[in-house]
Amino acid sequence: MPKILLLEDDPVLSKETSTFLTQKGFECACVFDGETFFRETRQATFDVFLLDINVPKISGLDVCKRIRETDKTTPILMLTAYGDIQDKTDAFDFGADDYLTKPFHLDELHLRITALLRRSGKPQTTDDLLVVEDLTINLSEQIVKRGQERIELTPREYQLLVFLAQAKGRTVSKQTIADQVWDIQFDTNTNTIEVYINFLRKKIDKNFSPKLIHTRAGYGYYLKAEI
Repeated sequence: MPKILLLEDDPVLSKETSTFLTQKGFECACVFDGETFFRETRQATFDVFLLDINVPKISGLDVCKRIRETDKTTPILMLTAYGDIQDKTDAFDFGADDYLTKPFHLDELHLRITALLRRSGKPQTTDDLLVVEDLTINLSEQIVKRGQERIELTPREYQLLVFLAQAKGRTVSKQTIADQVWDIQFDTNTNTIEVYINFLRKKIDKNFSPKLIHTRAGYGYYLKAEI
């Protein structure tokens, strides 16, 4: 599931927000000051950053600016009680992708996060739904669509596609696929996995744009909308 790091020094709002996002299918970690935020990012990778501006030690604006010095792609959504246009201007100048003024409805926050994940090309999870660009995978009903067109997959093709989607754009090796999808050990020189990747490409990518299934030569495969 997508991982969110929330920087918010109000313990009540932090708890309410993280509980709501967890119920929506996200994993949400909470920190209360800017220094702790960067300690957390050194220990784990996150898909979205939610930053309050007025927090102790390092402000949310400075956190945003420092993130963008090394990370140009992870979506950043600013959360603040301030409604002044200058705060919004500063946030966007420092690289924020969106801005939500307190008090806000949690459902609106969810919509904003989902939109940011969609635009970034990263998979998003809403309850039992995996989404990458216009590809949707309904995990409970095992239905796959690109746009409005349903894609028929064999059970093994479906398992492989779900595994790639759940990797959230990361490259997975043939051996990892063999272990996790086939649940067997076999010589990775075999072309079995490559054959199934080609099956998926014909069904998922051939008649659609953008292409989602990619090969990283010498490393493996990943599922992502290339920007």
